[in-house]
Amino acid sequence: MSDINDQLGELLIEQEKITSRDFERALVAQQEMGDLLGQVLVKLGLVSEQDVCRALSEVLDVELVAAEHFPEQAVRIEGLSEEFLLSNNLVPLSVDEASVRVATTLPQDAYVAKALSMATGKMAIMCLALEADIKQGQQKYLEANTDDVEAAAEQDLFAGDDEFIEHLRDLASEAPVIRVVNQIIHKALDIGASDIHIEPFDDGLHLRYRVDGVIQEMPDPPPLSQAAAIASRIKLLANLNIAERRLPQDGRIMTRVKGHELDLRVSTIPTVHGESIVMRVLDRQSIQLSLENMGFSADTLVKYQELLAKPHGVLLVTGPTGSGKTTTLYASLASMDAQAAKIVTVEDPVEYQLTGVNQIQVQAKIDLTFAAALRSILRQDPDIIMIGEMRDTETAQIGVQSALTGHLVLSTLHTNTAAGAITRLEDMGVERYLITSSVNGVLAQRLIRKLCDHCKTPVELTDFEARESGLGQFMPDGQRTVYQSTGCTACQGSGYQGRTSIHELFVMDGAMHRAISEGADATQLHRVARQTGMITLYEDGLRKVAAGVTSLEEILRVTQDQAAED
Repeated sequence: MSDINDQLGELLIEQEKITSRDFERALVAQQEMGDLLGQVLVKLGLVSEQDVCRALSEVLDVELVAAEHFPEQAVRIEGLSEEFLLSNNLVPLSVDEASVRVATTLPQDAYVAKALSMATGKMAIMCLALEADIKQGQQKYLEANTDDVEAAAEQDLFAGDDEFIEHLRDLASEAPVIRVVNQIIHKALDIGASDIHIEPFDDGLHLRYRVDGVIQEMPDPPPLSQAAAIASRIKLLANLNIAERRLPQDGRIMTRVKGHELDLRVSTIPTVHGESIVMRVLDRQSIQLSLENMGFSADTLVKYQELLAKPHGVLLVTGPTGSGKTTTLYASLASMDAQAAKIVTVEDPVEYQLTGVNQIQVQAKIDLTFAAALRSILRQDPDIIMIGEMRDTETAQIGVQSALTGHLVLSTLHTNTAAGAITRLEDMGVERYLITSSVNGVLAQRLIRKLCDHCKTPVELTDFEARESGLGQFMPDGQRTVYQSTGCTACQGSGYQGRTSIHELFVMDGAMHRAISEGADATQLHRVARQTGMITLYEDGLRKVAAGVTSLEEILRVTQDQAAED
């Protein structure tokens, strides 16, 4: 891929479409955005999509097909499902005895070309086309094939003669419904959403996406009349019982969209107006399992890595749901030498697969719980154990005992502050003397939105504002400039683009051991930690405000309870 990038950049420079400096900027932006180089150049406004396609056509030596050269009648190819064509941005152009010719925005995708050849038994000829032309061609294809049924939707997952089940299956297999569900998933990828919410209410079907931790309502959602069909389609893909609409269900969809491997965790619950569906979107290609890229401040990272280097003990990561705790643990494990140490994890679910790490998926239906898995793990001679979450007393006690017998145990807890993890362990039945003997430290974290680099605007604080907010201590003498959100097309008007973390690292030292042994509560433990130099979540956020990474309003939104205390 780097060779293609280099050739594309050199050709565009030679054609005087961009400068060498533009090319370097695009390469840096590509590392952050994760898109293809051509897409990055277009998003940065450095070159038009038409110019990129012309250059890419020459670099890859593939035909560039304009919309007017698409076939007037949709071409049907036996053996190819409609979902495959839609998911991979393909439009069939022609087919004969030896070959199949398709237009796509990603002709260099060897996976798609091989899949086409295997499905059709013919040679795949990949042509390049503009994204808008591809969408137009797919629309024509869908309109001409309203009776097309995808093979996956035809599988008789719940055999029976029940006419109601068959009716639901038929609804879910109609081309318009397939198209709507695909568009919903594609939109999530386009805007970088972490969750998709499909909610029926009396005034219609609501479609909302969680982007950078904030819910956004989408205009023009599907009509309420399609709610049952959309729910059935999603449940079919997730291998759920489409006939069961009275009980909550959980499932999983593994799919490939625009070259991205997506893992969708599906949850359905019954409401008075129908089934509410939430899909958690995990883009395996966008995850960055590096502690250096997790937003750690330099001093906090050094202390955290020292805790990771200890041979035994418990290291906890705390925070509310969706605060990035599991990703931090994955990055922590990825920083370790899996060849020199035996690493075993127990998770529910296993979100990302790590090289050289033994990962166990909890299966409650067969009594493979956290506690049951942990008891077996200890007979596997592990060096490092990662527990997805300490949910109950038994799990917490086994984790602590594992640390006392020479293992490094990493886990998460649902508490708001680092100090609160200590009292939570007490509530779960772990004795104070065991806590002081086993726990090495607690990392509390939150995710904050980063200001959009395209539209953030500077604002000057008064001395009073700097002093009242606490920002003054983190800014150089005489500097009072911070940044605030504005909103532009690049960030969809939110003023923010992407997220990073803020942290609060609670290290167990002699003073902390004494406080815990004396029965101190979470507030007192927090005060002792502050006296020994702990930087709070709010203060770490202020450091990022002073650095121009985020706004004071965003830090106050995320840590308003701590801001009041500090």
